[in-house]
Amino acid sequence: MKEPRRFTYVAAIVRVWVGQFEFIPRRFRRSRELTVKKSLFIAAVAGTCGAAFAQPSSVQSSPGTPVWVFFGDKGFASAQAESDAIAGLESTADARQVQRRQLRRTDPGLFDARDLPINPRYAAAITATGVHTRTESKWANAISVVADSEQLRVIAGFPFVRSVQPVRGTRPVPCIEVEPAAGGYSQRLAYGRSGEQLAQMNLPAMHDRGYTGAGVIVGILDTGFSRIHDVFNNAAHLPHILAEHDFINNDDNTGIEAADPAGQHEHGTLILSCLASYLPGEMIGGAFDASFILCKTEVVPTETQIEEDYYAAAIEYCEARGVDVTTSSLGYIDWYTQADLNGHTAVTTVALNTAAANGVHCCTAAGNEGHDADSATSHLIAPADGLKVLTCGAVNNLGVEASFTSDGPTADGRVKPELLAWGRRTACVDPNSSTAFATASGTSLSTPLLAATVACLTQAHPDWTVDQMRANLFATASDQVANGVPDPLFVRGYGIVNALAAHQRDCAADFNQDGGIDGADVQAFFESWGGGDPSGDVNKDGGVDGGDVEAFFVVWTAGGC
Repeated sequence: MKEPRRFTYVAAIVRVWVGQFEFIPRRFRRSRELTVKKSLFIAAVAGTCGAAFAQPSSVQSSPGTPVWVFFGDKGFASAQAESDAIAGLESTADARQVQRRQLRRTDPGLFDARDLPINPRYAAAITATGVHTRTESKWANAISVVADSEQLRVIAGFPFVRSVQPVRGTRPVPCIEVEPAAGGYSQRLAYGRSGEQLAQMNLPAMHDRGYTGAGVIVGILDTGFSRIHDVFNNAAHLPHILAEHDFINNDDNTGIEAADPAGQHEHGTLILSCLASYLPGEMIGGAFDASFILCKTEVVPTETQIEEDYYAAAIEYCEARGVDVTTSSLGYIDWYTQADLNGHTAVTTVALNTAAANGVHCCTAAGNEGHDADSATSHLIAPADGLKVLTCGAVNNLGVEASFTSDGPTADGRVKPELLAWGRRTACVDPNSSTAFATASGTSLSTPLLAATVACLTQAHPDWTVDQMRANLFATASDQVANGVPDPLFVRGYGIVNALAAHQRDCAADFNQDGGIDGADVQAFFESWGGGDPSGDVNKDGGVDGGDVEAFFVVWTAGGC
């Protein structure tokens, strides 16, 4: 008999029609048309939707409407002055940020205008109107404020303001169920209750090779994190928290605070336990040697929640501190339609696109909106539609897709979700206990497992670009290997992650790059080597000779890298 739920997460979102906001275009010259549209926006806020966006008192005490104020430029007197400012960014940037961008950035140069700070004169003019400032985004060249109708009218008149748009509603991807853990579990080595979910991804085989996330920085965006549980307090192996920031209260404490709503910490604690736990015999996380940046971005009360801006700011915060991998089990759909999920519309999606272009491997949940057998319909959430974001669905212990996992495709026809991990009764900690364990279900739980795999692969292959990481994960995932194509119904994507196979795909022993180490690789190697093909230069000494035969068989005999 199923045990009663111990706690449940409810995301009751007040749905409000905000179509009148949609008319503000993304790009406008300073023109009469812009002035007219700004005025229409202000009238709409003052007349119909201001109350709908009001925040609960525990979250936002300032009256008014949360809005983005987008600026037209960064305020430099000339293009040369802006270029000089960009050139100077590298000297003041975090060393890890520069290193990662050098390894994996795909946009031209190391820095660009998006990295320049918001012009302080612009920001000062906005705050001088008396608005309450929530946060800012360099990449979007915008600040988020809470403003009343009169303040909005003044802001609309500034010549440097490009547009004003509402901050969109958000929510954590709800857990379908959270239950106390059963007393017994199948133990794999010292992994305890997490052994089977890691083994499904072939992740312990990476740990056996020394790839445990060491030296890799993982950023987690969620509701908050309690670290009282024993899995986070093993004196022999404490989690390395590199940095943390609460974007809601604007402090550096992502734990439980006095003003927090009940349960604020729970969702994030579940996710952290899947990654950072280390209590041999009980539970070990998938990337237990990684360093973590914790970001508290999401408020959990049942009133309308508006944290899209905190999410964007947190992604920039992580990227600036050299993060390698980000994971978020947060969903944004209540103010968007499936037609908006085209990879370019949602603010959170655009933020992850920029992070990925800077070499960050971004993981996010597909959502728990369910799926159907119609390949033309979709049930995704933003930012799962990101162009280079690794979007994760959920399966059970048998590898069968969970009934709740969201399907794609994106509005522009791309495969989403792309990968799957264990998201049905996933082992995690009880976030309200120092000793008890629980299981939880949802793509919220499968996503940090994917992120753990990505962290371990990043340790093994720090030079893999975002495109290379994606290609190696997709080519070796279960459904792609079995069928040669991703799921045509856009439910399973390329299939269940296989960490070791993805790693081996970049290994000389898997010469034919099929994800396995067998006799076919020997044949493929000698065909290339015998023909003098450059791919036969296994030891990378610039020639195809006997040294390559020895180098090949060293790794092939060992079963891989």
